[in-house]
Amino acid sequence: MSAPTDRTNVFYKQCGQIGLDRPTVRVNVPLTVLTVEMLVGHFLVIKKKKKKFYKDFIYFCDVFVRVIRTMGYGQMLHRRGDEEDQVHLNVGGVQHEVDPDMLLQFPHTRLARLLRCQSEAAILELCDDYSPAEKEYYFDRNPQVFLCVLNFYHTGRIHTMEEVCVFSFSQEIEYWGIHELHLSPCCSNWYHERKEYIEDRDWDTRSDDQQPPSLDSSFEELSALDKDLAKFKGAWCAELRSYIWLRLEDPGHSRASKIIAVASLSLVLTSIVAMCVHSMPEFQRVDDNERPIEDPVLAILEEICIACFSAEFIIRLIVAPSSRKFLGNPLNIIDVASILPFYATLALETADEEGAEENADLENVGKVVQVLRLMRILRILKLARHSVGLRALGATVRHSYQEVGLLLLFLSVGISIFSALIYFAEKEEEDTDLGTIPSGWWWATITMTTVGYGDTCPVTLAGKIVATLCIICGLLVVALPITIIFNKFSKYYQRNKAIEAQCITKPERRDPELPYYNIRDLFTDTVYPFIGGITFRNSVSSAGDDTDASSLQDIEVYDNDTRENGATK
Repeated sequence: MSAPTDRTNVFYKQCGQIGLDRPTVRVNVPLTVLTVEMLVGHFLVIKKKKKKFYKDFIYFCDVFVRVIRTMGYGQMLHRRGDEEDQVHLNVGGVQHEVDPDMLLQFPHTRLARLLRCQSEAAILELCDDYSPAEKEYYFDRNPQVFLCVLNFYHTGRIHTMEEVCVFSFSQEIEYWGIHELHLSPCCSNWYHERKEYIEDRDWDTRSDDQQPPSLDSSFEELSALDKDLAKFKGAWCAELRSYIWLRLEDPGHSRASKIIAVASLSLVLTSIVAMCVHSMPEFQRVDDNERPIEDPVLAILEEICIACFSAEFIIRLIVAPSSRKFLGNPLNIIDVASILPFYATLALETADEEGAEENADLENVGKVVQVLRLMRILRILKLARHSVGLRALGATVRHSYQEVGLLLLFLSVGISIFSALIYFAEKEEEDTDLGTIPSGWWWATITMTTVGYGDTCPVTLAGKIVATLCIICGLLVVALPITIIFNKFSKYYQRNKAIEAQCITKPERRDPELPYYNIRDLFTDTVYPFIGGITFRNSVSSAGDDTDASSLQDIEVYDNDTRENGATK
């Protein structure tokens, strides 16, 4: 009799000793013999004790159930399916055998759709490779995350892994066709909090596909500058254009670029000061027709500044690697908006002088000119090119458009409600300034924003109660979105300041046309002369005047060869 047959007979005999019928299903004898031996031994101990048999039998049944569940419940009480019916999966080099019925419980997932495919072409659309001979599906995915996916088919809930990035985990479960709604409650809070934290931390460094373009930050400018240098290859006058472009766009590149940045900033400040001084009575002039004209000194200063601004813009446009990208840059749009009012004013004044006597419709040209002159205040926005704080403010407003829109919505609702309430509370009073709802709009605006000019105020008791409620609601409405906007501005500003500090201490950027040096040759070029000098001095001290001149000559020849190799590479 063979060994497996002996063990099977022993197993059946032990089953009979504890009152179990002969099994009618195929069982895995090696895995269950130990279990039955433990149960038989425990049952024989119970029979020897002089206690009530029914209590011991209940206890024995409890032990029996516990051991069976632990040592092979599924193998003893259920027939295992044929291996040919199992689904063979190879995920990242790790093989799995899965019951197809378990996968089909979730028909929306990738594996369930894979089992329903009728052709090999349809199968290859859902997996990376397929072996018809072995009936094995290959997936080039993370094998660790796939364990969570398998657990999802068992439990119906997906559990996260702390050692895996939440965005990588999200991409993986999305690939397998599992929605985030299936996250287990124990992992859902942590998952979403971590995801929101990273999104909030990196809100200003996302790609253009994830968010619309904004005012360039220092980090974005540095990365974009390196990409722009690569675009000069193969372009006309590439070397000259890249040379000028670096000195105009990167103030920390060299001493010349710093001088250009300081000169540009000085011209902007001079233009702003001249515009402000022009409003003083001492500098206002009129012509023979009693029309206002500019002071000659201020006019010349204005023309010099505009000429420099125009020349700078044209040079930037000519040497830019991409004209379309250059014109779409918000900072360059600001430059155009600060220059155009001068030329528009000049054209209108010229037309007014030539046709004032013939065409009476040009009498109002002077008013248009005054409006265009006011637009010169936009030049102050040119400071954003040289100020981290202004760029941070512009980018914060751009990226916080949802919070800003929410703030305006809250204020609009509050203003509409409290303007109507204050109207009904004050309309019976004759001396009140809040007798209409439009006048209540102004009062509600300055009250909810806690400005409180004091030009209009309620006089009745009901009006003062409404004003109190308006102030309290204004504090709550304004404080909530402002906190979010301030946090974004603070993070953005601190990051830009840190990057700016690193840019100041970084070495000067090498031109892309410089020859390539191997690190090994550079190390040899630097260290070997030092070691050779030490060796030579030691030989001098030991040999005295008998030093061999050939050793020094060999060192010099090797040093020259090393330098030539480095220059060649």
